[in-house]
Amino acid sequence: MGNIFTSSIGKKLIMSISGLFLILFLLIHLLANSAYLFGHEAFDTIIGIMSSPVIVAMVPVLAAGFIIHIVYAILLTLSNLKARGSERYEVSNRAKTDSWASKNMFVLGVIVLGFLVLHLTHFWAKMQLPEFLGNHAENGNVLMEQTFDSLLNVIIYIVWFVALWFHLTHGFWSAFHTLGANNNKWINRLRVVSYVYATLIFVGFSVIAIFAYLTSNGII
Repeated sequence: MGNIFTSSIGKKLIMSISGLFLILFLLIHLLANSAYLFGHEAFDTIIGIMSSPVIVAMVPVLAAGFIIHIVYAILLTLSNLKARGSERYEVSNRAKTDSWASKNMFVLGVIVLGFLVLHLTHFWAKMQLPEFLGNHAENGNVLMEQTFDSLLNVIIYIVWFVALWFHLTHGFWSAFHTLGANNNKWINRLRVVSYVYATLIFVGFSVIAIFAYLTSNGII
């Protein structure tokens, strides 16, 4: 059993599965946050749903997914540096699949993680955490306005979304590739889907941040 978690193939499989789990979470998170575009009541409704016991119970699972992904990213990076320094996923045809993002996945991951910590201080630490501790959570609509009232914060978040876009364009298809979709036909299809998905995530979150800036400053 230990070999599954410590072997090169095992590490890549765990990295891929945890990555796909987080990719699914991103889509769900985007759909939930999109309610903000339809008014305060719609967003309050979604926040109420997200505060339900079932959803709250999923928070430790989500946290575990992040931790596992980060830990195995570090382990794989150290293994790659020790071995040949460039292998990150099971890719048989490197000439066709290598990209800037694939060569800098760890750096992109560190950037995404850094901004994630900032994001958690803006929202999770003021909403879910107080409720967990038995205190009163701050209003989500108010937090959106306070966070994105500043143009600097909007720019910072968009930089985060750009890094996430690059990370997803490689991580999405390479995760499926590691899990077995490893012929040339599937590589091409999955790469297209990766770019479409990454762009959807980038545009969706960026639109929400910009909309929050415009509404909080009375522009619309």
